[in-house]
Amino acid sequence: MKESNWKYLKSESGPNIGPLGTRYDTLKNPRNNKEIKIMVIEGRDAVNVVAITEQREVLLVRQLRFGTGEMSLELPGGLMNEGENQLDGIKRELREETGFSSSSWRYLTSVSSNPVFMNNYIHTWVARGVQLTNMLDLDDAEDIEIIKVSIPKLKELLIQGAFTHPHAISAVTAFLLKSGMLN
Repeated sequence: MKESNWKYLKSESGPNIGPLGTRYDTLKNPRNNKEIKIMVIEGRDAVNVVAITEQREVLLVRQLRFGTGEMSLELPGGLMNEGENQLDGIKRELREETGFSSSSWRYLTSVSSNPVFMNNYIHTWVARGVQLTNMLDLDDAEDIEIIKVSIPKLKELLIQGAFTHPHAISAVTAFLLKSGMLN
């Protein structure tokens, strides 16, 4: 544990849930010296992308999120494949979910998916000059609507609360901040 006085006592594997694994860690709380057992969800890192067309429009995807049962407006992205690097993963995700690709990529930021009980991160990239080059290649559990918005509209959507997925909120906020659009 980085920068922590918590003491790890043991770790046990738990059941796998689709692409996710679980483990149970037993730790000692330095404040009260009590042992606790917590569950950690283990997963591969994920990627998402602020994909900007030559017309300076950002590609968004709208899809059903099964946890909430609601449609969610997001950036294209998803889990990286085993052994896949970030850039290859986001190029693949952009191509599969939107049919677009780019030759101009820049790393933006990363955040923990949910540090409360998950061990993975999501990495955000910016792709400029994206162009439609392929047919969609959606997973069986995907039905995606592609939406193009101007960068000022992207800011407006963020401020209005149109994004409910925390990964989209953090990525759009980081992009707008680094672009000087949020003051």
